[in-house]
Amino acid sequence: MHIKFGFISIAFPSPPPYSAATKLFHRHSLSAARAHTQRVPGGLEEATRITEGRGFHKDLNSLPKPLSAADLDASLSNGSKVRVAYQVLIVRLLQVKAYPECETVPCDQFEAAFKAVELWLVDKAVLPIENSVGGSIHRNYDLLLRHRLHIVGEVKLKVNHCLLGLPGVRKEELKRVLSHPQALDQCEITLNKLGVTRVSAEDSAGAAQIVASEGFRDTGAVASARAAEIYGLDILEQRIQDDSDNITRFLILAREPIIPGTDKPFKTSIVFTLEEGSGVLFKALAVFALRGINLSKIESRPQKRRPLRVVDDSNKGRATYFDYLFYIDFEASMAEPRAQYALGHLQEFARFLRVLGCYPMDTV
Repeated sequence: MHIKFGFISIAFPSPPPYSAATKLFHRHSLSAARAHTQRVPGGLEEATRITEGRGFHKDLNSLPKPLSAADLDASLSNGSKVRVAYQVLIVRLLQVKAYPECETVPCDQFEAAFKAVELWLVDKAVLPIENSVGGSIHRNYDLLLRHRLHIVGEVKLKVNHCLLGLPGVRKEELKRVLSHPQALDQCEITLNKLGVTRVSAEDSAGAAQIVASEGFRDTGAVASARAAEIYGLDILEQRIQDDSDNITRFLILAREPIIPGTDKPFKTSIVFTLEEGSGVLFKALAVFALRGINLSKIESRPQKRRPLRVVDDSNKGRATYFDYLFYIDFEASMAEPRAQYALGHLQEFARFLRVLGCYPMDTV
């Protein structure tokens, strides 16, 4: 599919043909039963015991079962709400800032959220892309290139990390704390003071669910207050992040791009590779500077299919370089001539160029 902005025609990946059956929406089960067992001292195997206590969720099977990449089967849905896939617990963020009446579908991995949109099981996906303390989520940059989705919006959320535990547990009793590696890094000072062992999990909400399901009193989680509410855990301490100004940026992904406008501030995200030569990266960045376009993000990722480039120079011998993909966010709409001219100029020396999306900016 090609979309023409002024004189420049940009290639967007076209969605593959889908059968009528595949286009049926997937009704996500909220009551899937899963057996949880734990080994208790003495070597006895028994069903997981849910600790009785104030606010503790007694039936974890009634909570949403995360959608996995291997479990993307479609079934009929008669609902009219926008269905949004997510991999971390950001329900309130979605309701307040993105889709007030959306139906949320949890996914156990980032890639499962991408696939859910591609297979028409959900309408949108909301996934983290960078954090003001921990930096970029590299996995999602790689998935943006691998999958044929478009960025249609962004949402910025101020992060408030909480230390969670089973009801009645004091934080001094904890011996290990689970969470996403970035969340653990962002709370390093507090966790060092407690002297706990840090254990990585797929995401912070998943860590809270593990603490609730296993029922070990010496295990806590770094997650949101919303996770504590859902899984029936106590908040042992709030705002444990090292930096109070901790913001995570999320991208909203869809199957089709939105039509760019000029009625509000827009941002455009692109990815490209460059031809060999001296100063080519300088030239690539200069096409934006020459037209007064501000770059808000620059990220480089190695090309996995072509990680190394060997250059044979008769005067200096053979040299080996890393070959990179460059991701850039710039503050201009593709409806503006200056953005069209900039990408037209960039195409002159870029081996590959793809517009990932043009979307309204979220100003926190």
